Amino acid sequence: MPSMQLLAALLPYIQIGLSILLTAAILLQHSDAGLGEALGGSGGTVGYHTRRGLERYLFRGTIVLGILFIVVALAAILIK
Repeated sequence: MPSMQLLAALLPYIQIGLSILLTAAILLQHSDAGLGEALGGSGGTVGYHTRRGLERYLFRGTIVLGILFIVVALAAILIK
């Protein structure tokens, strides 16, 4: 059981690291939504555009980081 205790001790630090990476990934994403669009107005563009290159990898990486964060959080709950 020492490995479970070690894992339980490391999970909060893993969560902190994942939360920092997730926050950075979210903040790095480009958004063309202005205040008018956020409140339901039309900014002259349709709300869809294709992600290409680095934007696609950043988007998918954000999804992976979010899933990892949720898995680690659930593991922390189940271990305690």
